Amino acid sequence: MRGLKGKRAVVTGGGSGIGREICKRFGAEGTDVQVFDINASGAAETARMINEAGGTATAHTVDITNRASVDAAIAEVEKAGPIDILVNNAGWDEIRLFLDTDIPLWDKIIAINLYGPLHMHHAVLPGMVQNGSGRVINISSDAGRVGSSGEAVYSACKGGIIAFTKTMARELARKNVLLNAVAPGPTDTPLFAEVAKGEAGAKIAEGLKRAIPLRRLAHPSDYPGIICFLASEDCSFITGQVISVSGGLSMHG
Repeated sequence: MRGLKGKRAVVTGGGSGIGREICKRFGAEGTDVQVFDINASGAAETARMINEAGGTATAHTVDITNRASVDAAIAEVEKAGPIDILVNNAGWDEIRLFLDTDIPLWDKIIAINLYGPLHMHHAVLPGMVQNGSGRVINISSDAGRVGSSGEAVYSACKGGIIAFTKTMARELARKNVLLNAVAPGPTDTPLFAEVAKGEAGAKIAEGLKRAIPLRRLAHPSDYPGIICFLASEDCSFITGQVISVSGGLSMHG
């Protein structure tokens, strides 16, 4: 895609799943990839894959719920040059009906899925504004658009990320900083595999597959194309948008 070669991208949650596939695609496009993950070995493995494939990548151990950790990592990245692209991909959830949850679980979900991206924006956007350009792609969820049983607090966070993306797109349009969101549907990741354990979990998985018009869960590799497009020069007049990648499960206008 146009305009990705030689750019520098930060991807959170890049040590596994969707994040790893995003990092690998950026690497293949010639982008300098900064892999952020709380899992040091996962981040290192992603960076190794990219470098061995002929790309350029560096791993960073970062806890996005901790502002000091975020600031230290961003300062280290910016020593080598500006950040052109930010992908807020890291996320986490535990499937429970809301009345069966408690405040410590709410706090963990909110810290990772809402405060984490807020920390990243607040740390990265000043540099983009100063440079007069930048692209941010926030990984939300269709749960944030239509709700999802067993994911009340997660849905609230992801809906908040959609609203935040649109607000920042308005605030920063004149600075040539474009922000968009991608909303995945149910995806075959290690996190989903935990949910789908046992007989009850298997029923949930099969029910989702039947509900999706394309009759399968998404694969992590289904997302990098749209994300790289939103980061590319082919997307120079698109901002404040939400794009669902869900096999047709949700079809919003």
